[in-house]
Amino acid sequence: MSLRTAIATPDGKASYVRRLFATIADRYDLITVLLSYGQDARWKRRLLEHAGPLDGRRVLDLACGTGDLAFGAASRGGRVIALDVTPRMIELGRRRAAAESSHGQVRFLLGDMMALPFPDATFDVVTTGYGLRNVPVLDTAIGEVARVLAPGGRFLSLDFNRPGLPPVRLAYQAYLTIVGSALGVALHGDPDTYRYIPESIRRYPGAPAVTGLLEAHGLKPAAWHRVLGGLLAIHVARRAAGP
Repeated sequence: MSLRTAIATPDGKASYVRRLFATIADRYDLITVLLSYGQDARWKRRLLEHAGPLDGRRVLDLACGTGDLAFGAASRGGRVIALDVTPRMIELGRRRAAAESSHGQVRFLLGDMMALPFPDATFDVVTTGYGLRNVPVLDTAIGEVARVLAPGGRFLSLDFNRPGLPPVRLAYQAYLTIVGSALGVALHGDPDTYRYIPESIRRYPGAPAVTGLLEAHGLKPAAWHRVLGGLLAIHVARRAAGP
């Protein structure tokens, strides 16, 4: 079965993504550094700047990986829960927390951002790095984010974007396919491992459409900020504070 066919349905994508991240978990941090040419940490700091003061605030980091955003939020005083669907990511995050106490306190949980195990209005801030693009049903995931955000709470997302201009989009996807294939062979012996990234971008609606979905779920005003000229995007949205 081709990669495109494998992720063509919500169930197929859910299964594929779980297998993929279980495979790459131990090299995930390395891959983010390589694909971003070392800029990933700076982009995540930029995202957290949009969170405002975090002292004592309840923060949920979704698709947390090994905890970059979660530890960043904790270092700013947030009370952080980090959630990921991949058991190995959670294991690596807990190891990292134990080894580097300077990161601050983070509680790691195994869970699915399509069905969050929290009551309504639990968190003041929800963050995700490279999370929305990977969910099987984007509308469902955004609905869950809106549900667990407290009134006035903020949602922050960093992800690859789908450029609107066809020539730019095609060149971007071609570049990611070539680089991803090379990294897949070098690190896993399989060129398809990181071809998922450009294929997922092909199916992603893009930053303006994601902004519209956020607002449709009551997260407004919502806006997006260009990263690398719009090849990536940081979304910032707020749940209405109520009447």
